[in-house]
Amino acid sequence: MLKSCYLMNMCLHMPLKMALAFSGLLLITCSSWAQSPGKPESNRFTKVILAQRLEEPMQFQILRDGRVLFAERKGKLKVYDPKSKALETVAEFAVSTKYVNKAGEVTEGEDGMQGIILDPDYEKNHWIYIYYSLAGDEAKNVLVRYEWHGKGLLESSRKVVLEVPVQREECCHVGGGMTFDKDKNLYLTTGDNTFSRASDGFAPLDERPGESARDSQKSSPNTNDLRGKILRIHPEPDGTYTIPKGNLFPVGTPQTRPEIYTMGNRNPWRPTIDSKTGWLYWGEVGPDGSRDDLEKRGPQSYDEFNRAKGPGFYGWPYFVADNKAYIKYDFATKVSAGPFDAAKPVNNSPNSSGLKELPVAQPAFIWYSKAQSQEFPLMESGGNSAVGGPVFRKDDFKKASRSFPEYYEGKWFITDWVRGWVNVVEMNESGEYKSMERFLPDLKLKGPIDMKFGPEGDLYVLEYGNGYFKDNPEAELIRIEYNSGNRKPLVEASANRIAGALPMQVTLSSAGTRDYDQDDVLQYEWVITKNNAAFKTLKEANPSVIFTTPGTYKATLTVTDKAGEKNAKSVEIKAGNEPPAVDFKITRGNSTFFFPGNSIQYQVSVSDKEDGSLANKKISPSQVSVSTNYLSEGFNLTKIAQKQLSVDASAQFATAISLINNGDCKACHATNEKMLGPSFKAVASKYKGDPTAMAALSDKILKGGSGVWGDAFMPAHPTMAESDVKGIVKYIMSLSDAPKPAKTLPVKGSYTTVVPKGDTEGSFIFRAAYTDRGTKTAPAQSSESTLVLRSPIVPVSYADQFKEISFNNDSTMAFVRNSGASFRLRGTDLTGIKQIEIIRAPGRNSSMPLSGTVEIHAGAVDGILLGKFSGEYKDKTILEVTPGAVAGVKDIYFVFTGMPLRIKAIRFGQGE
Repeated sequence: MLKSCYLMNMCLHMPLKMALAFSGLLLITCSSWAQSPGKPESNRFTKVILAQRLEEPMQFQILRDGRVLFAERKGKLKVYDPKSKALETVAEFAVSTKYVNKAGEVTEGEDGMQGIILDPDYEKNHWIYIYYSLAGDEAKNVLVRYEWHGKGLLESSRKVVLEVPVQREECCHVGGGMTFDKDKNLYLTTGDNTFSRASDGFAPLDERPGESARDSQKSSPNTNDLRGKILRIHPEPDGTYTIPKGNLFPVGTPQTRPEIYTMGNRNPWRPTIDSKTGWLYWGEVGPDGSRDDLEKRGPQSYDEFNRAKGPGFYGWPYFVADNKAYIKYDFATKVSAGPFDAAKPVNNSPNSSGLKELPVAQPAFIWYSKAQSQEFPLMESGGNSAVGGPVFRKDDFKKASRSFPEYYEGKWFITDWVRGWVNVVEMNESGEYKSMERFLPDLKLKGPIDMKFGPEGDLYVLEYGNGYFKDNPEAELIRIEYNSGNRKPLVEASANRIAGALPMQVTLSSAGTRDYDQDDVLQYEWVITKNNAAFKTLKEANPSVIFTTPGTYKATLTVTDKAGEKNAKSVEIKAGNEPPAVDFKITRGNSTFFFPGNSIQYQVSVSDKEDGSLANKKISPSQVSVSTNYLSEGFNLTKIAQKQLSVDASAQFATAISLINNGDCKACHATNEKMLGPSFKAVASKYKGDPTAMAALSDKILKGGSGVWGDAFMPAHPTMAESDVKGIVKYIMSLSDAPKPAKTLPVKGSYTTVVPKGDTEGSFIFRAAYTDRGTKTAPAQSSESTLVLRSPIVPVSYADQFKEISFNNDSTMAFVRNSGASFRLRGTDLTGIKQIEIIRAPGRNSSMPLSGTVEIHAGAVDGILLGKFSGEYKDKTILEVTPGAVAGVKDIYFVFTGMPLRIKAIRFGQGE
């Protein structure tokens, strides 16, 4: 069947064009391609930030008009209005978030406001359901219903639909996820309400008297308890509920609760219903163990993503993953009594009030541990916390303007709170696992805690942020939009000056702005505001503007394409104070390389329009910070060159800080305050002066463990490089030292490059910085100048513009494959350089005689010849450099002819 091109959007987002010359018509074949659509390009998706700096957001609901309702753990119910872009508080609940143990110690827990959901008939009845931990002496979580017409809740409409009794002696696991099916049955997830950190990462089965808070058998496998379950009820208009057919236990079954749909859940999070099949999907947060103990305790911990086609028992705390069995363990005698039987699970705990014989255990749909998963490699490794997500069905968005493409039909979008990715799971027709792929590989989420499709077809993600029990500045709500046709422009905004004295002339730039639709014509509009008041509007792509009044301005560039699609970006400009000019310059010696034991001469210059300069002595040398650090091999030189490091961070710890910020460390640790784990400063204080600290802490990071800081468990990180782990430990241990004044060098002098014994492949980082005094109407400005002297031994991987050059897996060896191969080393100072060595890499044929020619040129592959070697390559082939052939810093090129060659590095030398 053929359809004309104006129906193209009904078929496939990827255009298939067939030019029919004899008729002049443009036709596409829809029906055949719609059955097997291709994967959409990542650039067809746009991330839009809606609301920022949220306060422990837990779940959200999207209304048809685009408003978004939030539940925040501390008890606030908020609504985001996309028209005004404002976030308002709808109501605030008195919630319980604390636990009080037997010793009277009070700790913060996961409890609080956990979830919200709109009634399927919300547009008619305006009912919303809220699940939260009720404050007061009675320990219980409640599901309540209110009427909400867009402002505050109607208090007189409150109905308590369901109560879940809990214990508040020891944390954790609350659940709180909710979803409705097509029959308007409500599914509510509940956690096992069990303290798990005293179980060494295995199943909490403590049956000793008085320890029921540490025995999950009281809840998850207890057929007569609502905790550790997914409940399925049918809310009624009067605020009560009835039991729908098809739950796990028929109404009236002794020692059971008829509300139970699934049991054996530890902490089920965000449930979703596949609208086509009616099957239930959810994420299951697992325990915190990184090792197997198959003789005494059982398997290491696994998180799960699960699917239920009907009611069932999902194993916890007797089984995990694909029914890997835990071992019956007596916490009093420390004696093990053999593994549990998945075909005939039995709950004999004295803390259970339910049936002893349980249904057959169901294996997990997807499971993954702290280590790299062999079954599901895309899950990665490290800390984990399975969230869940929606199943996409195109029919759910028939009237949506920008629904996701057919390619994702029937696929499940899942995310992990710690790892921050979104994976897409494909199932076959019978619902069995088929494959998995990463959705938007460059997308890195910060504590994703809820994810669902909105009525317009967009994917919404709620990000809790990186730390537990605190208001994370990165907590936000985002929306991912798909564009099947015309795409929004991608906007970049910058300025040639972002601070300066008055009058301040600034050229605004749209450089980097682009549109993936090549035939689009873009319109540019800059709107400059000060204190949210309009200052000036400019209709050019790169306009100039003069600021004559001091203050902080915001210049926002909005770019519109010919279809009316818009995108925007802003740049902040501070007028009224010229930033100082700082320069660190080598006056004698090489400005690219250091040579151990040699000295360089340097001079720092500082000038400031308002303050004066070092030269005229209006700026004192004591006001200028000049410092140096030696950084071991592996430090990211590019980051330093681009000045991406914080001015306040010690350069030697920049790599470690980056690893901490970009990994899962911040989920459990902070620098100064205790979170789930101890603060970094507390760790540093505990191990100060301990010679075994480096080895012990490195081992703990790599392998995981518990017991040092109470019951908190440290997940394993087996894939981290040992050098990275040691860098993190060094940074943490540095926090035990009292703050010391930065070691300041004179603004002019000499410096001898002394390197640590056995370490000659690092870099010296010289930095000069000055902060001016500011003005009466403008804040102080800081500037810095950084210079890097790197090792004279340069790995070939540091080069670029490779031709006929390839590398091994870890880039430690370069292969010169064919005659005419070349590479470039940028920005190289040859001052004092008399020899350049080609260091061969060891290999199977390294003892074979190889001959060829190497030439070194300045400026281009055929530029000025600096040195040449012809003959048989040695382990270290030396090229003599022509003294004074070029002056200053140049790009140099290495050109090879002759036989293939393996190279490890290039060494620059000053001769004998």
